[in-house]
Amino acid sequence: MPGEEGWDDDEEATIPCPYCRRPMHEDSERCPACGNYISAEDAPPSRRPWWIVVGALLALYAVYRWLAG
Repeated sequence: MPGEEGWDDDEEATIPCPYCRRPMHEDSERCPACGNYISAEDAPPSRRPWWIVVGALLALYAVYRWLAG
């Protein structure tokens, strides 16, 4: 309660980062010390490597040429 000893309104709850073990805010999506996202849901979607996209396009083109052929 306010006014009691040991009470600090400015202190927010912290937890250790699962990667670097440094303290971080409990509701953070990303650790400010190491930069890792705390869960897969919080991380941005990863991009597919360019060669997979190019390979898929080439395969579709080959099928198109075979059918049109």
